[in-house]
Amino acid sequence: MENSQKLKIKDLAREDRPREKLLKKGVQALSDAEIIALLLGSGSRKESAVELSTKILRDVSYNLNELGRRTLSEFQQYNGIGEAKAVTIAAALELGRRRKISDIKNKVQIKSSRDIFERFHPFMQDLSYEEFWVVYMNRANKIIDEKRISEGGTSGTVVDVKKVLKWALEKTASTLILCHNHPSGNLQPSKSDQAVTNKMKQAAQIMEMQMLDHVIIGQGEYYSFADEEGL
Repeated sequence: MENSQKLKIKDLAREDRPREKLLKKGVQALSDAEIIALLLGSGSRKESAVELSTKILRDVSYNLNELGRRTLSEFQQYNGIGEAKAVTIAAALELGRRRKISDIKNKVQIKSSRDIFERFHPFMQDLSYEEFWVVYMNRANKIIDEKRISEGGTSGTVVDVKKVLKWALEKTASTLILCHNHPSGNLQPSKSDQAVTNKMKQAAQIMEMQMLDHVIIGQGEYYSFADEEGL
């Protein structure tokens, strides 16, 4: 239950108020903690919104990507944050993620493994479970379609090779790229990653298609089978 004696932003000295600082100097002048404090509006009985925001950031090592992984229940563990404030933070983080995605939607030709990373990292970086995607392209490596094949737990997901190729035939794709994430951040391919890469490559060749790469997305980094192992 929210306490009526919470320290509100308006209780701070004017020079310490994020809203006034934003109006005077622009949003770029605000620290991450001050931006979160604006979302919260107030802190708890013992700390201001800025102090509470700083505590939240400290708990994720000041990493906004890690903050984006937090659940509503994890936000509500902080004194001063109820359901409404937790939803506000989550919504703001999701809006930022969608902005990243919108910035790359017009990039339809894949020229390197980096292109795949930049396309998928914005919405994979905060996932706590694995998702497996396939990018279907024509001979000029222009994207025809992108399809999420499966999603699973924190340590793996199942990939149906027949289903991947069925959709490739329906899309009349000539080339394809596999992509999935490792929530742990460890980019080292697992034995199952190696197996599905080899199996998919062989199956694509039989169907006169080419599998160009398999990219594993981590937290700000990626692993490319084509770059590292030469598919």
